[in-house]
Amino acid sequence: MNKEQARDIIKTTFESAFDRNKFIYFIKNLLNRIEEDPFNLHGQYIRDAYKQHIRKYERVGTYSDGKNRIDILIVTLQKEKSIERARTAQRNFIAGYLQGKYGRKSIKDAALVAYVSPEEEDWRFSLVRMDYTFKQLPSGSVSVSEEFTPARRWSFLVGVNEKSHTAQSRLVTILANDEHAPSLEELENAFDIETVTKEFFLKYRDLFIRTKEELDRIVKKDLKIKENFEANGVDTVNFAKKLLGQIVFLYFLQKKGWFGVGRDEDWGTGSKHFLRELFEKKRCQYNNFFNDVLEPLFYEALRIDRSSSDDYYSRFDCKIPFLNGGLFDPIGNYDWVHTDINLPNTLFSNTRKTREGDIGDGILDIFDRYNFTVKEDEPLEKEVAIDPELLGKTYEKFNAIRPDNFDEFKKALKSGKSGEETKFNKKFGVYYTPREIVHYMCQQSLVNYLYTELNKEAPYHGKDGTQIFAFGNEQLNLTVEDRTIPKIGRNDIETLIYSGEQVRQNEARVINEGRETRTYSHKMPEAIRNNAALIDQKLAEITVCDPAVGSGAFPVGMMNEIVRIRKVLSTFIQEGPRTKYNFKRHCIEHTLYGVDIDPGAVEIAKLRLWLSLIVDEDDMDDIKPLPNLDYKIVCGDSLLGYPYTPRGLGKVEEFKRQFFDEVDPNKKRDLRNRIDEAIFGLFKNTEGNLGYKITIDYKINFSEVFSQNGGFDVVIANPPYIQLQKLRGNPLQNAYKSQNFEVHNANGDIYCLFYEKGMDILKKCGHLVFITSNKWMRAAYGEKLRRFFLEYNPLQLIDLGPGIFDSATVDTNILIIQKNKNKNSLQAATLSREDDSNLNILSALQTNGVTLKDLSQDTWFIGSNAELKLREKIERMGKPLREWDVKMYRGVLTGLNEAFIIDTATRDRLVAEDPKSAEILKPILRGRDIKRYSYEWAGLWLIATFPSLHLDIEEYPAVKNYLLNNFDIRQLEQSGKKYPKLNINARKLTNNKWFETQDTIAYYSEFEKEKVVWIELVDEGRFSCVESGIYTEATTFLMTHSRSKYLAGCLNSSLINWYFDTICASSGTGTNRWKKIYVELLPVLPIIPQNSSVIDKIEELTDEILTAKKQIISVDTQELEKQIDQLVYKLYDLTPEEIAIVEGSGSL
Repeated sequence: MNKEQARDIIKTTFESAFDRNKFIYFIKNLLNRIEEDPFNLHGQYIRDAYKQHIRKYERVGTYSDGKNRIDILIVTLQKEKSIERARTAQRNFIAGYLQGKYGRKSIKDAALVAYVSPEEEDWRFSLVRMDYTFKQLPSGSVSVSEEFTPARRWSFLVGVNEKSHTAQSRLVTILANDEHAPSLEELENAFDIETVTKEFFLKYRDLFIRTKEELDRIVKKDLKIKENFEANGVDTVNFAKKLLGQIVFLYFLQKKGWFGVGRDEDWGTGSKHFLRELFEKKRCQYNNFFNDVLEPLFYEALRIDRSSSDDYYSRFDCKIPFLNGGLFDPIGNYDWVHTDINLPNTLFSNTRKTREGDIGDGILDIFDRYNFTVKEDEPLEKEVAIDPELLGKTYEKFNAIRPDNFDEFKKALKSGKSGEETKFNKKFGVYYTPREIVHYMCQQSLVNYLYTELNKEAPYHGKDGTQIFAFGNEQLNLTVEDRTIPKIGRNDIETLIYSGEQVRQNEARVINEGRETRTYSHKMPEAIRNNAALIDQKLAEITVCDPAVGSGAFPVGMMNEIVRIRKVLSTFIQEGPRTKYNFKRHCIEHTLYGVDIDPGAVEIAKLRLWLSLIVDEDDMDDIKPLPNLDYKIVCGDSLLGYPYTPRGLGKVEEFKRQFFDEVDPNKKRDLRNRIDEAIFGLFKNTEGNLGYKITIDYKINFSEVFSQNGGFDVVIANPPYIQLQKLRGNPLQNAYKSQNFEVHNANGDIYCLFYEKGMDILKKCGHLVFITSNKWMRAAYGEKLRRFFLEYNPLQLIDLGPGIFDSATVDTNILIIQKNKNKNSLQAATLSREDDSNLNILSALQTNGVTLKDLSQDTWFIGSNAELKLREKIERMGKPLREWDVKMYRGVLTGLNEAFIIDTATRDRLVAEDPKSAEILKPILRGRDIKRYSYEWAGLWLIATFPSLHLDIEEYPAVKNYLLNNFDIRQLEQSGKKYPKLNINARKLTNNKWFETQDTIAYYSEFEKEKVVWIELVDEGRFSCVESGIYTEATTFLMTHSRSKYLAGCLNSSLINWYFDTICASSGTGTNRWKKIYVELLPVLPIIPQNSSVIDKIEELTDEILTAKKQIISVDTQELEKQIDQLVYKLYDLTPEEIAIVEGSGSL
């Protein structure tokens, strides 16, 4: 069939209520061949643990792609069960079927499943796939390990209230192919959310830009709006961010049927297309959609409590829930009533045709095409839809955009170069944390927190008044005042956190039976079951802070993990209302705190927390207002603190407790004024008194955490990566320096300061969990930070290679460190997505992990004992190049290569015009010309007008005329001026003359010697022997020495390349940075009589390579290079085992 026919089948099947015949027809065309082997099971054939969720299930048939068995199932849920509820139970039910526990006993790899709720118009089309692990039996045969075998589920949301735009884009190619039988991997790719993520981001980004620019036009034209915005500190960048956030929020909420509810109808019965109905004037008439409809909806209907009138809102003739919370407070409290912001209606919907052929490119048009789900994806549960996490990811990319850099952002996009936006984000330190990383870091935070809290050394008073101690290193079970102080092992805690959800139904069945049976036995450790109430209490008491909160990924992630574990513990705790909603609200009120310097980030973080709460609001008779988060997620600079902590903050803490739940606008305003006066009143004169403005201080803003807990239990973040030297001229540079950070280094990075701030706000024995650039491990600026870490207890270090961050240009690592005495036992591993596409960090830690002991302020290297000893041996035998009689320099920086580097034809013409020109025209190599051992000259020449030569340009008239005739002199000048109208800029400001190179090049005589030249960004060392008289440009480095061929051979060797990997900083794109500061550290064996014969042989082989490459640059010289490797191994006296390590076959 053609693609149009395929789209029609998808649309017919997926944009209507579930129809069995349509579904089977779709499946048969999707897979092209299935074996019809049906059965239909219900009643006693449904396991007891699932009966409350599953009514019946039917197998339509089976399919094999040649490697994997895939069954096609239809699962009918119980009448009262929505497809949105009990997602884990739905997934685990299919997991049991695929494992052969019921249905048919054979093991299956995956299933394509239609989940259908009898009372709903919408349904879910899912792929469920098992992640089997295998174990070897004593007999030698292999079987599936059933202990904790997880299933993963990917789902499309389909039905009457859903569009099939996404399903069409992902499935149409497979469906249209009548010949090909799709593999399981191809089906899984069709359910891949990342493609949808990228597509939605691009659309959202365009909408943001258009909205911001429409606002600019309105503000420019209307003086009243301009004055109101200026008076309230409102800018169009953050206005546009908040407006789109508000609309997206309503798209999520209308999925719950909370809008357009009839006056006498129940919540949940409203239209799921409410915003579209408003635009189409089905609810009210209007002239301007934003001014007449959206503003009243936001700032009146959703913001003002109308519970006395049953939430009825007459303007739209329906009930609208009162949501409170601050999301629907006007930004900056601008005067929305008396200010007419008439955004064009076409911004929201129009009939323009998109590049993809869709009709309409307005905000509502774009959003209508996507499926929205209020459930955030989890590692085992993903929906091919827009979820709040995706909203966070989209918004995080916008966090770098501010009013003062919007034009720079537009310029980066306009360039059309994919890397320019990445560079923009890097410049402003913004990287989004992948959800797998968030999930891992949150789980590790809880493992370490619980292990510490449940096993810490603490004295307790017994009934007779004597002190009893619970020691962390002893297996104690002491009854104290009728309480048990348990000793719970880390393995038990990890089982609860990693696998608790998978075994929850199993545990409930055993408890219901009152005993273990042959079919069901406990999989949750006894220590967890017996101490469930205490563990639950500790989870309720935890305090967590993200000092660089961004879009709220970590607070939301921590909340989800805490709630998930408490739900598992509910199996063993019978008392009290233990709903997800109650757990989440408690977590938001008592556990979570965050700070960000960007007000837009703060808004989106609060929005995600509100959405997470709303998804579990089940009380349709009494929808609760959202809590106020203004003093939980705070806007400010985390790194600038108040000089001292004032007394008397207890009253403020009480005001904040009241404010959290307050719904009356007047009472909210009064409480806010009191709190702000107490907190921000302290800060208002800081700019004049201190020279910088304090916007937040943790011990003041979050005083309740320090008065009650002594600090946070967990500080978790992905802080910004911004080089401090880029703040030169910015008042923040001196402000940060004035804070007396122990780790401050003028050449360092701002994330280093976040490490110290994070440790400062932790309570004793608390845990910091950060993901940052990994450069601190090896860079010179990281020395202070490494020394700082040694004052505490580093627990875990995961070095993440290329591919973890989609757009980051740095490599990263995760560090978990405890505010406690250093125990010198750091668990470490290196991982990249190339190793495991599912990013299984735990597996990598177990398989490749090492224990690092005796760390120092010197560079940190993750390696086995054998690797560490080999590194020490190389350093002991070799001599750092900086201690040799070697001179190292950078190549020539002209400041304008297009003017000062010319081709051979131009050079010959200039010499013909004036033979004296030949004196300052030198052959030059670029970085791309440098190869291993040799080079490939591109016939380019340098106009070598170095300032150090003190040339008179009048003596070189041909060169002078060439420069002036081909380039604007303002471009040649070194004034630092910009000429945007001419689309040119002058060169960097120096004291040099217009015709001179930018750098002085006082070392020009070194180019007249034989030298070794290398480039910085390369996957392996690329050192080239270059004859005298040849110059190189600024993307290269050079060194001169009388034995340059020995140096080239040694530096290109496998041994030195292996050693360099242990000390260098990565570029973040899979290459090393062969920077001069690292090359100077390379321990090259000195030339002494005892090794001169071996070194002579290395030079002979280097000569052979150079001779061969002069004839054919691409000639294969691997055999000669291997011989050099063997000679270098001999120089350093390597054993066969050490050689195996270098060549990648040694045991770690």
